[in-house]
Amino acid sequence: MGRQGKFGRFGVFDLFNGLLMILVCFATLYPMWFVFINSFNAPKQALLGTVNWFPKEFSLASYSVVFNDKVLMNGFVITILRTVFGTVVHVLFTAIVAYGLSKSYLIGRKVYMKIALITMLFSGGLIPTFILMTKLGLYDNFMVFIIPAMYSFFNMVIFISFFRTIPDSLEESAKVDGASDYGVLFRIVLPNSMAVLATIALFSAVYHWNDYYQGVIYIRSQDILPMQTILFKIIAENSMSLMQQQAMAQFGAKLPGNSIKFASMMVATLPILVFYPFIQRYLVKGVMIGAIKG
Repeated sequence: MGRQGKFGRFGVFDLFNGLLMILVCFATLYPMWFVFINSFNAPKQALLGTVNWFPKEFSLASYSVVFNDKVLMNGFVITILRTVFGTVVHVLFTAIVAYGLSKSYLIGRKVYMKIALITMLFSGGLIPTFILMTKLGLYDNFMVFIIPAMYSFFNMVIFISFFRTIPDSLEESAKVDGASDYGVLFRIVLPNSMAVLATIALFSAVYHWNDYYQGVIYIRSQDILPMQTILFKIIAENSMSLMQQQAMAQFGAKLPGNSIKFASMMVATLPILVFYPFIQRYLVKGVMIGAIKG
């Protein structure tokens, strides 16, 4: 048996490693905690710019301004619609493509895989893509969030790896009973692939929820701007004047821009953070099974 040091079963390396992990966790979590605390601070405390562990003077003024801002709340609804619709379409379309390419007897399978791999490694660039979206009628159209994100080669590979772990006997018995390929996919394969479905759904949902770039490039109408694009414009262009005027009318005082920014960031971030723990176990299981048995 190895000799136990001063810290019992834990040696100096374990102690150092634990302290390092604590520092990494602190560096990761504190910025979010800082934004959370300052979003609840009273306007005069936010103006001071001090670093606090807890709100010195609790106030919901910033959140009241955010939730009463019609543009921001409309963006919140657009983001929810985009995330739900885009995730469902992406998962179903990618699963259908992956199911076909998971079959070794598919004619031209290797050619299709090579073509798909090229799309992951190379892109046409911003200007050709912009021209393509415009020609397709997707410029300033809600479907620009959905159609280009319907397929992902990386997610398709995860699907293929998982589908190959399903016994062929299940599909053969279904076909003997007269099921078509679509019947096998939707009645046999997908119901037995909940772990990988949850994994890909999480990947897609996080992308749709966090993405602001598509809105910046392709959307000009305020009615279909996602919340993240609105926040990007607020932070990058410092366009706080309308919300501050609203605060003046509501509270008789002009709220500082940082206070409103912090509240907006929390409203945009918390929903996906709350959703993530409920699907994390499926994420780990789906990725590991696809990696080990693929």
